[in-house]
Amino acid sequence: MENMYRRGPRAHRLAGALRLALISGCIVGAASLLPASPARAQDEAPSADEAKSLEVISVLGSRKQPRSEANSPVPVDIISGEEFHNQGLTDVLDQIRTVVPSLNVNLQPISDAATLVRPANLRGLPPDSTLVLVNGKRRHRSAVITFLGSGLSDGSQGPDLSVFPSIGLSQVEVLRDGAAAQYGSDAIAGVINFNLKSDSEGGSLEVMSGQHYAGDGTTAQIAGNIGLPFSPQGFANLSFEYREADPTDRSVQRGDAAEVAASGNPFVPDPAQVWGSPEVKRDFKLVANLGLELNDDLDWYLFGNAASRDIDGGFYYRNPVSRAGVFSGDGGESLLIGDLSGAGCPSIALRDAAGNLRPFSAVNAQVSALPSNCYTFFRDFPGGFTPRFGGVVRDGSLVTGVRGTTAGGLRWDLSASQGRSEVDFYIYNTVNASLGPNQPDGYRFNPGAYEQTETNFNLDLVKVVDAAWTQYGLSVAGGLEWREEQFEAFNGDQASFEIGPLASQGFLIGSNGFPGFSPRDAGSWSRSNYAAYVDLEADLTDRLLLATAVRFEDFEDFGTTTNWKLTGRFQATDAFALRGAVSTGFRAPTPGQSNVRAVTTQFIGGELRDTATLPPTNPIARRFGGQPLQPEESFNLSFGAVYSLDAWLFTADYYRIDVEDRIAQSANFALSAEDRAALVAQGVQEAISLDSVRFFINDFDTKTDGVDLVTSYQSDHFGGDTTYSLAMNWNRTEVTDFSPEIIGEARVQILEDALPRTKGSFSINHQRERWHAMTRLNYYGSFYEDHVDSGCVVGPDCLPIYGDAALIVDAEVGYKFGNGVFVNVGAQNLFDKEPELNPYGEDVVGAKFPPLTPYGFNGGFYYVRMGWRF
Repeated sequence: MENMYRRGPRAHRLAGALRLALISGCIVGAASLLPASPARAQDEAPSADEAKSLEVISVLGSRKQPRSEANSPVPVDIISGEEFHNQGLTDVLDQIRTVVPSLNVNLQPISDAATLVRPANLRGLPPDSTLVLVNGKRRHRSAVITFLGSGLSDGSQGPDLSVFPSIGLSQVEVLRDGAAAQYGSDAIAGVINFNLKSDSEGGSLEVMSGQHYAGDGTTAQIAGNIGLPFSPQGFANLSFEYREADPTDRSVQRGDAAEVAASGNPFVPDPAQVWGSPEVKRDFKLVANLGLELNDDLDWYLFGNAASRDIDGGFYYRNPVSRAGVFSGDGGESLLIGDLSGAGCPSIALRDAAGNLRPFSAVNAQVSALPSNCYTFFRDFPGGFTPRFGGVVRDGSLVTGVRGTTAGGLRWDLSASQGRSEVDFYIYNTVNASLGPNQPDGYRFNPGAYEQTETNFNLDLVKVVDAAWTQYGLSVAGGLEWREEQFEAFNGDQASFEIGPLASQGFLIGSNGFPGFSPRDAGSWSRSNYAAYVDLEADLTDRLLLATAVRFEDFEDFGTTTNWKLTGRFQATDAFALRGAVSTGFRAPTPGQSNVRAVTTQFIGGELRDTATLPPTNPIARRFGGQPLQPEESFNLSFGAVYSLDAWLFTADYYRIDVEDRIAQSANFALSAEDRAALVAQGVQEAISLDSVRFFINDFDTKTDGVDLVTSYQSDHFGGDTTYSLAMNWNRTEVTDFSPEIIGEARVQILEDALPRTKGSFSINHQRERWHAMTRLNYYGSFYEDHVDSGCVVGPDCLPIYGDAALIVDAEVGYKFGNGVFVNVGAQNLFDKEPELNPYGEDVVGAKFPPLTPYGFNGGFYYVRMGWRF
């Protein structure tokens, strides 16, 4: 059988590119048939360059015209490219987290696929509750389904935000409000819009190098941007970034590994298990943004990205005494020894009558004396082993379209896009124990791959019509959208899922730690939907703005949904304004969540048994309550105040987000003999080998409320231009309804307490001639961690960690030479603030600090950045 893993993820990439090329040609051809107007409409918003010269503006939240932070009817954070530049962090995801307090991102060590594409939580909600746009166009989601999301993001499938070179961004806008009625599915917590640079001249080239105070995690990065003329009426702006980062190690020796070493075993590594940031290899990012003015009222645009990175992370230690199904079959009392010929094998005890480990020399002598037909992994891995898990993450997208203005003042935008994310998993330094001594070269396995592909077609229209009851006319916007999502799973290499000859003797099946996807797990699932929306906005007076939006969507699998939004802003005085919004929203379950399956095979009671994650519509899942997934539904309410006078800007906004029918993974349901018999009678033969199942299900409801405070002040203090900025977020989530047998009390406490309720930052940026300096104070409130997913709240087996609040200081100073050359020197976590020690570090898995500390556990990081701007 042909190995789908080898060819599948890239088999139709060329076809997709050809489709988009044809689509682009059709769009331009169709657009050329539209009537042109002799001049720009008088009510058209200023160009991006003109507006930028006046104040920082955002296109989010209003289709009538771009607005500043102060004039927006909903809260919007606008992050300039310079704010990204003044950081030592090299991942855009971390850079946004630093300056947007309502966004939380963890390091996610040893979290399976979540280590490869880290989940980001806006306002405490999972990553797929935040819609991501690029240049105002919907961004595709990642191929990774986060099975291990620290309890906060379990089961989510959000976009990958780490694929953009920050040097190619003009600004990033974060809309902190529900916007599903305006932009569609997923916009429950808010919207993040990445704006690419569009200069037709100039550019920059820079290199950066840094290292943690501890001497590890060395990072090297080179990045560049250039703006080129694309004919006299166009631009082509190109950016790239390449990065390599060494891993970090914040570990102590595990207690069980120390016990094995104390028995005289010289092969136990110290530390046996590494907790730290993974190694990042060949992290390449490219973005392109092109635009061309075809005539006075018709523009063509094209933008896209390509990215690839290799993430190599740690995993859990396999103890040579107690690891079930590999080294022992009776809880560590004796070695698990496979009989390769049926001639019989002796037993080798690991512990004496008092329960103490026998000396290594005695056990090893017996292992060396085993006959040739007897095999134990103790022979090849006498100190145990620690797998290394990783993946190659690839991402690409292409968007093209035309926009213009008709003679009647109708602004229109017709576009098409396609995006693809794929992740090829690998795991090495591990075994498929059921294969015995016949392991693949280098003990390396390719467990399989996931791929997510999305295609979009959009038509957006905006026209300002005369209305006597309005101050400046009524803005009427509407549009149509068609979207298709496809999720594919590709099986791994044969050795990663093969049932070997020793399976019947209690040896585990599949690549240990991350079993491969078998052909029965592979498949392709897709779904399409179309949407239509209407968006109205008007200034009823010169002080009162009202807006409303209604959106209808029809999904081919679960039906229709209609959402609405009302927004208002009242300018009470020249300096003070009130604003508010109320809306409904939804998040559609993804084809991956609805159809993914993964099976782990074990020998239980003398028989091969499978523990499976099944689609909720599978007949076995249905027997235990599974049913087709439905959209999560939300109700959003926000209101706030804005004070803006001269150099001062202050905003305060309260929000509440109620989400019903949130999607979760169920508990494991064991199949009884009666269950199997009933299912087989229905023709479900798969039930014969299954021991237990779990599935995705709409299960629980939450209420999230909070307050955002943002203020800034610009002055000429200290002989230059100085900007003071303060942003604070207080956020609280309450689980209002849940099924204890599905998510349990432990998951509830994680959802409610894992993230800091209070998070904020205060920064001072000073520019004086060629010098600049920046100081930033980041505050993180207390947090809760259910260490290594112990799964309980109270009891001897529970591992709760209650982390204290912390203040982290960042600083940077830079100098610009006269020829465009600049040098910046800085530090993230300047004073090397570390979390409190993990109280279970030596007793459990060797993590020196709580792995889910919200500000990380690697300590201080210093860096130097040099470059040339031209």
